Amino acid sequence: MAKHLMPLKKTAAEQSEAVLLPLTVLVKRADFLKAAKARRAPCPAFLVQARKRRDGEAEGIRVGFTCSKKVGNAVARNRAKRRLREIAREVLHEHGRDGYDYVLIGRAVHTATHDFVQMQKDLRRALRKVHA
Repeated sequence: MAKHLMPLKKTAAEQSEAVLLPLTVLVKRADFLKAAKARRAPCPAFLVQARKRRDGEAEGIRVGFTCSKKVGNAVARNRAKRRLREIAREVLHEHGRDGYDYVLIGRAVHTATHDFVQMQKDLRRALRKVHA
C-alpha cells in the first residue's frame, strides 16, 4: 500500500547516507493526525509538520502531502501536490532524518505559483527549524 518516491540520480560524490533511505508516502489518516500534533514550520508556499516516530514504528523517512479545497479545484490541488512531491524528493534525501514523518501542506494560490527554487530553500530552512 505504501508508495516510494524514487531519488534523483546523483553522482557518487553527491550521494550521502540519507539517499540510501527510501521515502515512503504516508497514506493512513492516523499518521497524518499524529504529524498534526507535532512540530511545524510555516513557509510562504506551504506548511511543514514533522514528528519523530517511536522506535520500531516504521523505517526510513516517511512523507505525506495534502491540499485542501482552499487551494483550488482538483487541477490546482494536483498541481500543488506535484510541486510538493518534487521538492520533497529533492530535499528530504539530503536534509530529512531517518525515523521522522513529514507532512507538507499546500497553501491557497502560493503552492502552485511560488518560485520552485525558493520553495526548495524554504523546505531546507523549515527542516532545520523542526530538527532544532
